[in-house]
Amino acid sequence: MKKGYKKLLSNLMPYVRPHKRVFILSVIFDLVAIVFNMLIPYFSGLAINCIIGVNNVNFNLLIDYLIVIFILTALSSLFNWLASYNMNILTYRTGQSIRSSIIIKLNNVPIKYIDNNSHGDIMNTMVADVENVTDGFLSGFKAIVCGIFQVVVVMVLMLVLKWQLALVVIVIAPLSLALAIFITKRSKRLYRERVEIQGDLGGYTEEMITNMKIIKAFNSEQKTIDNFVTINDKMFVASEKSTFYASLANPTSRFVNGLMYGLVGVTGAIIAIKGGITIGQISSFLSYADNFTKPFNDITSIFADLNIAVASANRVFELLDEQNEKSDKNLPNIKKCNGNVELKNVEFSYSPSFKLIENLNLDVKKSQRVAIVGPTGCGKSTIINLLMRFYDVDSGSIKVSGKDIRKVTRKSFRSFYGMVLQESWLYNASIKDNVAYGKSDASMDEIIEACKLANADAFIEKLPNGYDTIITERADNISAGQKQLLCIARVMLMKPPMIILDEATSNIDTRTEMKIQQALDIIMEGKTCFIVAHRLSTIENADVILVMNKGKIVEQGTHKELLEKNGFYSQLFYSQFGN
Repeated sequence: MKKGYKKLLSNLMPYVRPHKRVFILSVIFDLVAIVFNMLIPYFSGLAINCIIGVNNVNFNLLIDYLIVIFILTALSSLFNWLASYNMNILTYRTGQSIRSSIIIKLNNVPIKYIDNNSHGDIMNTMVADVENVTDGFLSGFKAIVCGIFQVVVVMVLMLVLKWQLALVVIVIAPLSLALAIFITKRSKRLYRERVEIQGDLGGYTEEMITNMKIIKAFNSEQKTIDNFVTINDKMFVASEKSTFYASLANPTSRFVNGLMYGLVGVTGAIIAIKGGITIGQISSFLSYADNFTKPFNDITSIFADLNIAVASANRVFELLDEQNEKSDKNLPNIKKCNGNVELKNVEFSYSPSFKLIENLNLDVKKSQRVAIVGPTGCGKSTIINLLMRFYDVDSGSIKVSGKDIRKVTRKSFRSFYGMVLQESWLYNASIKDNVAYGKSDASMDEIIEACKLANADAFIEKLPNGYDTIITERADNISAGQKQLLCIARVMLMKPPMIILDEATSNIDTRTEMKIQQALDIIMEGKTCFIVAHRLSTIENADVILVMNKGKIVEQGTHKELLEKNGFYSQLFYSQFGN
């Protein structure tokens, strides 16, 4: 077995093994079906011998043979169905197990992996590639096992019938398999290329559909179509080439088999003329010759599926082999949080070639409101990523309540944070379920109270089903501002000791923002708050404002103090509001 198939088998076995009973049953049913099916030509030959000669038809024996043939055909069909049913169950269960492993993996890999890979490509791997692996390899593997068994059974029956004719078949038939292997060997690389382009196509399609409003707003429909056509054309060329080579395998093997079939017929006729074989036996032998070569034809025809399965498996198991983020299983939990946060000599960069944050020091006390401002790309949101340990610092440390966040469980310290991001996220469920996402045991009264504080209750009550209104998959049935209000309500319901607001009011109108700000003032009372903002009017009441530029804190103080310094902050402020 080739290296690629061996690797695929070893990777796939842990997912197949729990369902081995179903696989064994499928193979057994197939083998039984083969035995019944291979007996049919034998009795067909006997039935033919009953009707040879004028006025020499043995109707009684003929009817008996026909009844046997009918029973064998029915049993063969029944066991074929049972085999297919169990094989489908195995395929579905194996696919289910692999996809479950992928979703677990995606929840355990570092955020960096998600950020650096096309989401559409990941989705394509989870759906299409898994299907290619289960359908192509499992079905192909079973076809090989059953094909070998059928070849052995037919070989024995042919040798029993007439060994001279059996030798003709045994010598010539494998040539078709050798020819097919030679052809499909050259198509393997093309199938890998095809699967990779398919991933690119899925990624681009997902990106295009997600951002259709932006595409239309900038009149970029034609450009988008042209880009899609380019990728689609590459997909067509790769598919055409791989299919061309793979499609040569079956016709060439069938051509060899046709020559063999004719040679068997001629040889059998010569032997029959000499009285060495009956017409019925020739008929049986021709059927056996066809059944002997059929597994070779089936195996050559599944080589294409096997090559696709190997190419897809490489993508699937590359994802599953990705390194998980460092485990914190044996680390202690933070039981209490006083809201103190300390960043000491923190250095971090997304890429080794580009330094982002250098020697960052920050000491935030309980109940302080810390605003982080600065130009785009200065590292504001990066600080949030580090605080939440979405990324680990390259050097230095971040402490919460005196505990280094790398030395406690992520779940425990993240539970003390409530976060509202600029990009609001809601999922396909009711409004009350979305608001209670961080506190699933919340009562309806608590949910309503949180929504009132977030100024969301007014628009919710106007919806047809109120709090039971289902948010669509992309939350298109409510406005961007309403989405953000629900996300703010979600944090208000949790009442965490520390709050992160990353441009939390960016999608809300000025009037609503003022009401939200009042609500945030209430919920932030006594809590440590980190506020990332571009609109400097929203952070004038912060206890301390950190002004960042090129990954460093260049100024620090209150709004009034920073304006009096007439430094970088005052330039930012007056650039928004004038003199």
